[in-house]
Amino acid sequence: MSRLLIVTADDLGLTVGVNRAVRRAHLDGVVTATSLLAVGRAFDDAATMLRATPTLELGAHLALVGEAPPLLAPREIPTLVDRHGAFPLSYRAVVARGLTGRLDPDDVRRELGAQLERVVGVGVPVTHLDTHQHTHLWPAVGDVVADLARAHGIGAVRLPRSRARGPIGLGVQTLSRHTARRLGRRGLHLPADYAGLDEAGALDASRLAGALAALRDGAAHSAEINAHPSEPDDPDLGRFDWGYRWGDELAALIDPSTRDAMEAAGFHLGGFADLVGATPHNGQGRR
Repeated sequence: MSRLLIVTADDLGLTVGVNRAVRRAHLDGVVTATSLLAVGRAFDDAATMLRATPTLELGAHLALVGEAPPLLAPREIPTLVDRHGAFPLSYRAVVARGLTGRLDPDDVRRELGAQLERVVGVGVPVTHLDTHQHTHLWPAVGDVVADLARAHGIGAVRLPRSRARGPIGLGVQTLSRHTARRLGRRGLHLPADYAGLDEAGALDASRLAGALAALRDGAAHSAEINAHPSEPDDPDLGRFDWGYRWGDELAALIDPSTRDAMEAAGFHLGGFADLVGATPHNGQGRR
């Protein structure tokens, strides 16, 4: 039986080059959904593109970390920012603040609520939520994301997973199991398998083939792969010290052999709307 595969391009709105690459990866490749960064500098350009590309599903890429500033003033969200009013660059700071009781869920709710309202304001249906650097794996953030999804009638949330060995992989696996239960109790739909966290920034043709093989062998009824495409010569990406191979990811997503490989692995391409319409809310679903 053919299984649902959602291919999501993250970081829409980061730069104009990212926006163009996401659109190309949808029209000429296998991308079926995208996640819009409300704090991105190229948000307005992304909004225009989305309105002109109705077949591309829209999600909100909610951010508590990264180079872009928050939407709200620092005084409104003091536990989310440093003394300069900036987000931390890494998810590790969110975890550290959570562990030490320095992450106020009300601050998280105010900022992420404002970001979601901006994405909703684009005027395109929002089918799913996820977070920059997957911070919703942390319970205090995940609860807020789940509540925002319910409040806005958004039926699906990404469930990141890791197949990596070692402390980070094991930590992600543990948090993912708890997040699945938390989101499922709220009636939210979750793809039953996932790839993209371990491969972030390096999802070239070879690693994409490997991710597909792992998802095929997992035999789940649905899965998501998230990618980070951009134009390889995008000058606006120079301010990010991420080490991402954006152009390689775009090349893999538009390579005709990728679609063939997905079909050979038993997947059909679709979106989160298909997931919500076809699977039980707990993300475990029918095989």
